[in-house]
Amino acid sequence: MSALECRDFATGYVKQRPCVRDIDLTVEPGEITCLLGPNGAGKTTLLMALAGLLPRFSGDVEVDGHPVRSGRPRDAVRAGMVLVPDDRALFRQLSTVQNLRLAVRQRARRGTAVDEIIGYFPSLAKRLRVDAGRLSGGEQQMLAIGRAVLQKPKVMLIDELSMGLAPVIVDEILAVLRRLTDEAGMAVVLVEQHVHLALGIADRAAVLVHGSVALRESTATLRADPSLVERAYLGIDAVGAGPS
Repeated sequence: MSALECRDFATGYVKQRPCVRDIDLTVEPGEITCLLGPNGAGKTTLLMALAGLLPRFSGDVEVDGHPVRSGRPRDAVRAGMVLVPDDRALFRQLSTVQNLRLAVRQRARRGTAVDEIIGYFPSLAKRLRVDAGRLSGGEQQMLAIGRAVLQKPKVMLIDELSMGLAPVIVDEILAVLRRLTDEAGMAVVLVEQHVHLALGIADRAAVLVHGSVALRESTATLRADPSLVERAYLGIDAVGAGPS
């Protein structure tokens, strides 16, 4: 059973003019899929629509075999799909520990929630009482991902993970994502501008150009032949018939 199945998906901001269309995307449990493409290609729009924050004009979305209704963020979360947006969407005036505890529905789990996230991100241990708005960019990204982890997602959608962060912090966060997928079987869909970072951590990649998939392939293949990604960005050849 696939963690995420997206078929004939179209979305956008005006129904008569979808800016993302004909998207077929399959992500397996324990797999990281990166979405690549130039600015304006529709990557963020696609994540927002998958998470229910934008309407779906056509197509189907399933999480772990269960259909997700269009434009229903709560439906997406209940199905097991959680979005980490590019602005991280933290409660900036609340402390790190308060942000984490808000993500836990069951009161009994709140006592262990913080320890669980510190196990993934030890550098947050000394920042638990600090307001989220006063954290560094890297600490905020760790907190945002940690908060998402506490919701026990089957699929985590992450938009622009590395934006504004130092390479050493990005490497630390990517290592945690790999650990989560390998150990917990979580699936990740990662939007990333830095192609080499994305191809280094992901299992599969899809390149979006003008709102459609121009290339879909394993990252092993793309690392072996970087020109495939370059040609997709430039719109050269209709490559995209590879496995989803």
